[in-house]
Amino acid sequence: MSLIVTGAVCIDTITTPSSTAENLLGGSGIYFPAAASFFTQPRVLAAVGDDFPDDFLATFDHFNIDRRGLEIRKGSKTFRWHGKYHENMNGRDTVGIELNVLLEEPPALPDFYADSKVVFLAVDRPSNQLNLLNAVPDSTLTVMDTIDLYINQNRDELLEVIRKVDGLIINDSEAHALTGHRNPIVAAAELEKLGPAFIIIKKGEHGVVMKHRDGWAALPAYPADKVVDPTGAGDSFAGAMMGYLTETGDTSLIGLRKALAYGTVTASFNIEDFSLNRMKTLTRDNIDKRLAHFTQIVSI
Repeated sequence: MSLIVTGAVCIDTITTPSSTAENLLGGSGIYFPAAASFFTQPRVLAAVGDDFPDDFLATFDHFNIDRRGLEIRKGSKTFRWHGKYHENMNGRDTVGIELNVLLEEPPALPDFYADSKVVFLAVDRPSNQLNLLNAVPDSTLTVMDTIDLYINQNRDELLEVIRKVDGLIINDSEAHALTGHRNPIVAAAELEKLGPAFIIIKKGEHGVVMKHRDGWAALPAYPADKVVDPTGAGDSFAGAMMGYLTETGDTSLIGLRKALAYGTVTASFNIEDFSLNRMKTLTRDNIDKRLAHFTQIVSI
């Protein structure tokens, strides 16, 4: 099956308690497909400006990502973000943001991507997410992400998208904003009533919980002893999870549980260095070996 992701590609500056790294490749439009590439060849639909460095394009090629849907727009500037992490490396603040190309019309789905069967809607305006859904009517698995901004400002449109997808991945604060429930178990059960077959709620360093129409699953985070840059961890989690589901086609409760585990261990590699630096050295064998270790940790 073919997996497509639509999301932002940006140029990041990351400040941590120990250092600052500038002009890094970032955004869901690269973290997600990079993680998915260990399981399938992902497609990306995104737009950048003509200031986008050539070596960033080489990173897409390193991961064998189909980037024919990556528009490089003349006269436009790439989305830029500067984030500063707190001392505990969990919370972060936005120091600066330049939306640039994100303020323009999103890229239309090319005809050569119209046969995509697995679709991941990364964070975007709900209207854009809905347009992509409508452009792939023959898709077999659709999953989405969102943020507080769209929950608060575009709730009705967002709920329309949620009703149309098979899965929803959000964090615990977003689940609270959507349902009014701080308990993620209660929130997931409420969100399931909207129609998705599964709801996945990320809890950061405390792992993840999933409500599937056939039951529940919960996993802790992998016990990482090296955290350099948490940026992109959520997108890497989703990318590996969706890549595994594309590889296997198994969306049963058991299949989703294993997909969650693959997402968890892949994200644990991503945080070990800035940007995609650690992911570039990674192999599927590395991921499988860490998965085996993780399985031993969580077994009862």
